[in-house]
Amino acid sequence: MPFSKCVQSPSSIQKVLCGLLPVALWCVSELAQCATPVQAPQAVVPAQSAPAARVLPDFTDLVDMVGPSVVNIRTLEKVATRPSISNGQGEPDPEMQELFRRFFGVPFPSAPGGTPNTPNSPKGARPSPKAPEMEEQPKGVGSGFILSSDGLIMTNAHVVEGADEVIVTLTDKREFKAKIMGSDKRTDVALVKINATGLPSVRTGDVSKLRVGEWVMAIGSPFGLDNTVTAGIVSAKQRDTGDYLSFIQTDVAINPGNSGGPLINMRGEVVGINSQIYSRSGGFMGISFAIPIDEALRVSDQLRSIGRVQRGKIGVQIGQVSKELAESLGWSKPQGALVSAVEPGSPSEKAGIEPGDIIIKFDGKAIDKSVDLPRLVGGIKPGSKSVVTVFRRGQEKDLTVTVGEFEDDSKQSQDNTSPSSKNKPSSSALSSLGLVLSDLSEAQKREYKVKGGVRVEQALDAAAKAGLKEGDVILALANVEISSIKEFEQTLARLDKSKATNILFKRGEWAQYAIIRLSK
Repeated sequence: MPFSKCVQSPSSIQKVLCGLLPVALWCVSELAQCATPVQAPQAVVPAQSAPAARVLPDFTDLVDMVGPSVVNIRTLEKVATRPSISNGQGEPDPEMQELFRRFFGVPFPSAPGGTPNTPNSPKGARPSPKAPEMEEQPKGVGSGFILSSDGLIMTNAHVVEGADEVIVTLTDKREFKAKIMGSDKRTDVALVKINATGLPSVRTGDVSKLRVGEWVMAIGSPFGLDNTVTAGIVSAKQRDTGDYLSFIQTDVAINPGNSGGPLINMRGEVVGINSQIYSRSGGFMGISFAIPIDEALRVSDQLRSIGRVQRGKIGVQIGQVSKELAESLGWSKPQGALVSAVEPGSPSEKAGIEPGDIIIKFDGKAIDKSVDLPRLVGGIKPGSKSVVTVFRRGQEKDLTVTVGEFEDDSKQSQDNTSPSSKNKPSSSALSSLGLVLSDLSEAQKREYKVKGGVRVEQALDAAAKAGLKEGDVILALANVEISSIKEFEQTLARLDKSKATNILFKRGEWAQYAIIRLSK
């Protein structure tokens, strides 16, 4: 029923319905409102913190701090100049005039300030002899840094080597003639001194706290370009490239002229002296080496006090211990320094060290690699007593050695040739090793300076592969001393043919080990 009719003609039922109609309309209205989509309030999302930005290091403060302490070093050498060819009156020699006219069709030019040809000039005069004049010429350019305010400067030994004059230029363009206080080629460290006071000096850092990956900076004069700054990171520590030093390896750009300049950490402390680069072209290839400053300071202390470096020496020739050699000798690991020769009359000989020994400790410090030994010995004051622990034929022995003094440039050439033997070779070849041997006579023992052994007359097959040659003297087989061919064969018969073994032999003045594989 339409809503209008319900209102106009009410009945009892209609009244009820009409009474309910407003309520129904209100409910529909409310339902419509409920059906209207209501936008839910957005959840409040907490703002996420942005990741910390990686900021590259700023070296400007370091340059201001250390830069004034870095110097340019220029070296000069005196060379003889050729005497001028003249007749003593500023006129060229007549023969030179004729040669010049013949080949070039013009007269020989007069020397600056010379006297032209005049009628009074003597004809055919010969050049008057003149002593050659010495002239200073540039030799090289390097870098350095001021250690103390009174003008003590550290640089590389190769920067000032052979220089007749050393010129130091400061950042304020002042120049000084420097005196070489001392230099050490083995560590490549040198000290020079200039007469000046109140100079800005560097601070030195603790190398033991230097970490691989740490930022470092270099200042120097590459190619003569003063106060050039380069930077990079520490690539490695204790890199073995020298006899007495392990180096700091970096990727800092180092070029000719940087030598002797400082390597600086982010605290403005000098941690090394830039010294070497690895290069196939002569230029920087991403690998450079610096001398640790603690080692350099130890050297500089001696250079300052006595002008040279005193190093310990025990008189042995050493080599690396390979894994196979260690196993064949019964040594647990490929560590230590193998003694290949002992210098006659040396501290080692007096202490009882023998060729074939493996030095595993020196003064209580373990020898990991053979290069560790000369560094430890070199740091001992000559005349001191030290305990050397050696591994010999399956046992460790402690020997006391009185350290001698190492003398530079005292190397003696070694004769690596072996005199021919007059003995007749053994009747049967040791086919299992490819060896033909002969016993040594008493005269040969004195000649070779050995107490026993057998001489190699021929080396084939396994022996040749092991490196044995004719003329070598075999001293021991599998750690057993050999005095005759018979003893060699008896020892050989007892060995396990499935395993490699060692042979100690002498060649010239040096003894060394060879690893030989026995045939089954």
